[in-house]
Amino acid sequence: MHVKTLDERVVRRAKRRGLDVLVYAPHFVRLPEIRATAARFSDDELLVVPAREVFTGSWRNRRHLLAVGLTDPVPDFITLDGALREFGRQDAAVVVPHPELMNVSMGHEDVAKNRTVIDAVETYNAKCRPYQNRRGQRIAAALDVPNFGSSYAHLRGTVGEAWTQFDTVVDDESDLVDALRDGISRRVLHRPGLSHRVRSLVEFSHLGFENSWGKFDRLLLSGMEPTHPRQVAYDGRFDDVSVY
Repeated sequence: MHVKTLDERVVRRAKRRGLDVLVYAPHFVRLPEIRATAARFSDDELLVVPAREVFTGSWRNRRHLLAVGLTDPVPDFITLDGALREFGRQDAAVVVPHPELMNVSMGHEDVAKNRTVIDAVETYNAKCRPYQNRRGQRIAAALDVPNFGSSYAHLRGTVGEAWTQFDTVVDDESDLVDALRDGISRRVLHRPGLSHRVRSLVEFSHLGFENSWGKFDRLLLSGMEPTHPRQVAYDGRFDDVSVY
């Protein structure tokens, strides 16, 4: 349901693990580029669905949302309400990744406030520690929200460590959007054993890079993010909800 990396090795691993669909949602990449990459790596054995994990709010107060089925680009660094309105306008499926993870996620109060426009909450994320996943499980149970699970793979080796098994056929992007928005029954599964726990720890340790050198590079060396709402590609459409 959610990977950050995609190449031939990722596709081979996904097929070996028996996956039918990958949702590809890299950080700070515009939707047209994501769509082109997803199409390039899709074939008869593996469907790659393009999606956006949008960073709402500022760097100090982020709330991540995963939108599947977008037709038009949506930038990062806009208000939570602004993002949800735009997702609704596009009839996208909206799900909550890694709830209550550090300062980057929606919590119980956020989900409760926006329950009518949220289609699922992540209850197992291979990057998260067990106590962090239990938070998502409690939120989904308390608010009666459908669940989902993902590898959240930033590293190739994590692909296929966790997945969501829907009780319906998903042949294309619209099928997945329908399954999420209609609350189709599903199971959240992950690989068992020590190797899975080790792989999860390796993936979790990648947070150190993301929140140190990776953030330094983005903020100070790389200039304005491609998905910043002030980029010319968005033609000023999000100026009223931009937080920067």
